[in-house]
Amino acid sequence: ALLAEAEGLKLHLSSGSSTGYKGVRKHTQAGRFVACRYAGSRTIYIGVFDSAVEAAVAYARTVGEYQPPIVAAEAEGLRLHLSSSNS
Repeated sequence: ALLAEAEGLKLHLSSGSSTGYKGVRKHTQAGRFVACRYAGSRTIYIGVFDSAVEAAVAYARTVGEYQPPIVAAEAEGLRLHLSSSNS
């Protein structure tokens, strides 16, 4: 089954790809998965990975789909929303 999210990222599913993920193809000779994206007529190679999900995560990071997980805590009956920045 394909994952729609991994490591806080929304993965790009594709029914037109044999791997099921946009920007991910299987390297037939090496048996590994290649992630790449396109910028106009240029192909930008992101990397080679052991699994399609790893490649899909790298693709999502590259195209800027990071969704930080929502972290909340409670103290004294109040719900606190935690931030990774102090500004």
